[in-house]
Amino acid sequence: MNPNFLETPIPYLKGVGPNRADTLGSELGIQTYRDLLHLFPNRYLDKTSYYKINQLQPSGADVQVIGKIVHIKTVEQKRGKRLVASFVDETGEMELVWFRSHKWIRENLKINEPYVVFGKTKRYGSTFSMPHPEMELLSEHRKGLKISMQPIYPSTEKLSNKGITNRVIAKMMQQLFLECKGQFPKSLSTAILDELKLIPKSEALFNIHFPKNQELLAKAQFRLKFEELFYVQLQLISKKLLRKQKIKGLSFDKVGENFNTFFNDHLPFELTNAQKRVIKEIRNDMGSNAQMNRLLQGDVGSGKTIVGLMCMLLAIDNGFQTCLMAPTEILANQHYNGLKELLGDMEINISLLTGSTKKSDRNGIHEQLENGELNILVGTHAVLEDKVQFKNLGLAIIDEQHRFGVAQRSKLWHKNEIPPHILVMTATPIPRTLAMSLYGDLDISVIDELPPGRKPIKTVHRFDSNRLKVFQFIKDEIKKGRQIYMVYPLIQESEALDYKDLMDGYESISRDFPLPEYQISIVHGKMKPKDKDYEMERFVKGETQIMVATTVIEVGVNVPNASVMIIESGERFGLSQLHQLRGRVGRGAEQSFCILMTSHKLSEDAKTRLETMVRTNDGFEIAEVDLKLRGPGDLMGTQQSGMLNLKIADIVKDNQILKTARYHALQLFKDDPRLEREENRSILFAYTKMMQQKTIWNYIS
Repeated sequence: MNPNFLETPIPYLKGVGPNRADTLGSELGIQTYRDLLHLFPNRYLDKTSYYKINQLQPSGADVQVIGKIVHIKTVEQKRGKRLVASFVDETGEMELVWFRSHKWIRENLKINEPYVVFGKTKRYGSTFSMPHPEMELLSEHRKGLKISMQPIYPSTEKLSNKGITNRVIAKMMQQLFLECKGQFPKSLSTAILDELKLIPKSEALFNIHFPKNQELLAKAQFRLKFEELFYVQLQLISKKLLRKQKIKGLSFDKVGENFNTFFNDHLPFELTNAQKRVIKEIRNDMGSNAQMNRLLQGDVGSGKTIVGLMCMLLAIDNGFQTCLMAPTEILANQHYNGLKELLGDMEINISLLTGSTKKSDRNGIHEQLENGELNILVGTHAVLEDKVQFKNLGLAIIDEQHRFGVAQRSKLWHKNEIPPHILVMTATPIPRTLAMSLYGDLDISVIDELPPGRKPIKTVHRFDSNRLKVFQFIKDEIKKGRQIYMVYPLIQESEALDYKDLMDGYESISRDFPLPEYQISIVHGKMKPKDKDYEMERFVKGETQIMVATTVIEVGVNVPNASVMIIESGERFGLSQLHQLRGRVGRGAEQSFCILMTSHKLSEDAKTRLETMVRTNDGFEIAEVDLKLRGPGDLMGTQQSGMLNLKIADIVKDNQILKTARYHALQLFKDDPRLEREENRSILFAYTKMMQQKTIWNYIS
C-alpha cells in the first residue's frame, strides 16, 4: 500500500462527499482516511444472537429479530401521530414504532420481505414493541461484512441531525477497509511483537472496528493501547536523551565554603534520609556536563525549601547566581523571609523582586544582578521580564510548577548563554503513572518522609449539624494559645455566591467569637493586595486568633502556631486542594487538626474524597485517588494535558500497559539509540513521521 494513501482527504471516500466531510471535520476532527481509521468505538453491541418473538423479555436490552412486515398503519395520539408496523415471525407478532419521518419510512418499507430489525424492546400488555429500530433487508444483511459485535462510535447531536448515524459511520469504515485492502504498514519490531504475543497491525485495526468475538477484541485493544503508549514514551525518552547529549550544562564541581558553613552551623534540624538522597541526586546532575531538568516532589512540610537552598549554595560556591520563582507575591515574600532567616549572618546577598517592588529598589536590584553582586533573587513572574538580566545565572528554581507554563520555563533558559540548571518544586504530588506520561522528559526526585518531630495531622469529617461542638473545640484550642483557619470555597463562576457564603460565615463566627475576647482576620479575592497583606500579617504575628478566608491561603502561608484547619463545604473542593489546605497546619510541634464540614447531601465522588482525606495523609495516595476520580486532563490543567490526546489508551485504567510500554521504549534506546538496526526500521519510520506531525496518532498506521 502507498504509505501516503491514508493521508487522502476524507471527501474522496465513497459514500462521504463534501457535505458529510464538512460535518465530520467540524464535529469529530476527521480530515483524512487516517483520522477516520482512528475513530475508535466507545462500546460494542453483541449481535451474535437472533431472537424469536416468543423469546423476547422486558429487559431493556438491544436484540435482533428476523421477520416480515405484514401491515402498516398511522395512529393518532394526543400530540402528533405515530407510525406502527406489524412485524411477524413463525412464533408470534410484535410492533415496530416511529414517532417522526413517517412519510420517508412509509415509502421505503417493503411489505412481506424478510428484514433483520435491531433495537430495544418495550412491552405493553402482552405485545412487545420496538421504537425506531435499525433495519436491514435480510438479503443485504447476509451480503455485508459479518460483524457479530456492532461498534458504537462517538457521536454528536449535529451528526445525528445531518443523518450521519452510527450505521453510516460503520458503512464508511467498511468502505475504508475495502479500499485499504486490510494493508497497513508495520509500526513495531518483530522482537516486541513476539515477546508480547501481539497480533499483527492489520488484524488489530480490523478487530477494533469489526470484532468477531470478545477475545479478538481484547487482543486488538491491548495491541493498539500498547502501541499508543509506547510511542508517547519514545517521544519523552528521546527528548530527554537528546537534551542530555546536545545541551551543554554548567558543571558545579566544587563543594565550597558557603555549603559547608550552612551544613555545619545553620541547619535547623538534621536532614532526613530522603533529603540527603535528593541532594545527592541533584549534585550528581549539576556535577555532570549536562543541563539539569529535575522535578522535586515532596508533600507540604517535607523540607523542599532547605534542599533548594543547599543547591543554591552549591551554585554560589561555583561562582554563579541563582533565582527562586514563586507563583504569588505572598509565597515569594515567604520564601524570601524564610531563606534570610535560614542564612542568618552568612554573607550571602539576597533580594526580593515582585510586582510591588518600588522602582528605586528595582533599579538597585537590576544593577546588582548585572554586576554579579547579588547571589540569590527571589521573585514572582517579574523575574521573567526582559530587563531582568543576570551576570551568570547558574540555577533557577521554580516553585509550584503547575502554575507556570512551558513558555515561562523556557524564558529562564535564555537568562544565561549556557542554560542554567532547572529545579522544579511541587507540593502537589503527581501519581507515578501521570509523571511517567507528562514529565517523562524530566528526572524526578521525591522527598517521601517528613522531618522528625512532625505529628501527622488528625483529619475528621463533621456534618453541619455538629457545628456547636466544632465551635466549642475551637474555643478550647484558642485557650491553649493556638490559631485557627476557616476556609470557604471559591468557585470562579459564582463569585457573588461565594462572597455571600464567606460574609455569612464571617458574621456567624463574629457572633460566636465576640470582641474583645477574640480577634478575627478576613481575607478574600475582592480585597486590595495591601489590605490582604495587612490582615495576613496580623494573623502571622498572632494578633488575631481566627483567619476567615477563601482559598487564597492555599499555597505557602506558614504559621507554625496555627493548629486547626476548618474547611467549610468540604464537598465543593477537589482532593488535591483539600490536601494542600490541610498542609497549612501541622507546621509546629503541636498536634494539629483538619475538620471537613459538609451538609448531609453528598455525591458518591464527594464521599470518596472525604473518606480518602480522613484515611490518609499520604499525598501520593491522595493523588492516585484524585486521578481516578478526575482523569488526567483535569488533574494537570490544559497546558499539560494537551500532549496526552490519547485515542484509545487511558493512563489510569491502562497503568500496567503504560509500565510495559515504558520498559520496552527504554530497552529499545539502550540497545539501539539511533534506531539504526534493520529490525527497528518500521519503528524509526513511524517515529520520524510522528515527530514531523507532533501528535501521537497521526503516524502509527
